[in-house]
Amino acid sequence: MNTTPQRLNPELAAALHDGLAIPAHPLALDGRRRLDERRQRALTRYYIAAGAGGIAVAVHSTQFEIRDKDVGLLEPVLRLAAEEAANANLSRPFMKIAGICGPAEQAVAEAELASRLGYDAGLLSMGGLGELTEEQLLDRTRRVADVLPVFGFYLQPSVGGRTLSFDFWRAFAEIDGVIAIKMAPFNRYQSLDVVRAVMESDRRDEIALYTGNDDNIVIDLLTKFRFEVGGRVVEKRIAGGLLGHWAVWTRQAVTMLEEIKKVREAELVPAEWLTRAAEVTDSNAAFFDPAHQFRGCIPGIHEVLRRQGLLEGRWCLNPQEELSPGQMEEIDRVYRQYPHLNDDAFVKARLDGWLGPANIHS
Repeated sequence: MNTTPQRLNPELAAALHDGLAIPAHPLALDGRRRLDERRQRALTRYYIAAGAGGIAVAVHSTQFEIRDKDVGLLEPVLRLAAEEAANANLSRPFMKIAGICGPAEQAVAEAELASRLGYDAGLLSMGGLGELTEEQLLDRTRRVADVLPVFGFYLQPSVGGRTLSFDFWRAFAEIDGVIAIKMAPFNRYQSLDVVRAVMESDRRDEIALYTGNDDNIVIDLLTKFRFEVGGRVVEKRIAGGLLGHWAVWTRQAVTMLEEIKKVREAELVPAEWLTRAAEVTDSNAAFFDPAHQFRGCIPGIHEVLRRQGLLEGRWCLNPQEELSPGQMEEIDRVYRQYPHLNDDAFVKARLDGWLGPANIHS
């Protein structure tokens, strides 16, 4: 077995640290709740054409049930996305990230599958492993890093994650092969634990920070963090985002990230960005359904994609997953209130090509 932690190529590593917009890839199903390959490919084509810097596949938005033996969709959805990325013949960096779940043996096997399919990194979930100690989680991370570069993942407890200590993240940052961490605890204190832990590490410049805090996207991306470490002041930013929210209205999300990069370089943030931050969070509330403990988050994403024609319906592998009461009306409201945030016109002009048999990504 290889025991040398895996690395990104220099071009992709530079892009990761500069900041990428990475949508969490949904799962396209037909009315019988079976994989709709045509629309699954269309989604990947949409993200590529929208200018996304990568995709995260087999993650929460793709539905963890794809791993169930009676479903068996883990390999197919990973393969389809990898094929579409290859067919696009992109001249820019594009990062393929595979979700990695489960106990160590399962996580290593999933990392090996992703590596064979050409994925660049694994988004390593710590969810569903309440029986493991933090040291066991760290050992699991080291084993995965021997197979595939690791994108750490702090998942919020309300959707299957767990609270992890500052000491855990401090030790996590020292693992050779960890290239980035997605912070998605939806909690400012816990997000700061990760930022400070990385900044106290000698590997701080090797690890890119990414927001997964869908409730705080814009502020995360605008903030420069500053701590005293070893007698000197160090600074670091959250470079980009790996977000379920960015699975919809993706073209506008990509544009917004590029605008934010320019603003933060100038180090003078117009007050209008505070208003934009609230608008994005309000939209996320409609899509992700925090009013009902996020029960409607995946159907909410699907509903937006259905309206745009990218998906045929909102179907999930679990028939019980549907929009919550009042969620449809909330999506209607944010569509009316924030028309500048959607990319419906962009999608409409290209949808027929994405749904066609040809490899159309423009």
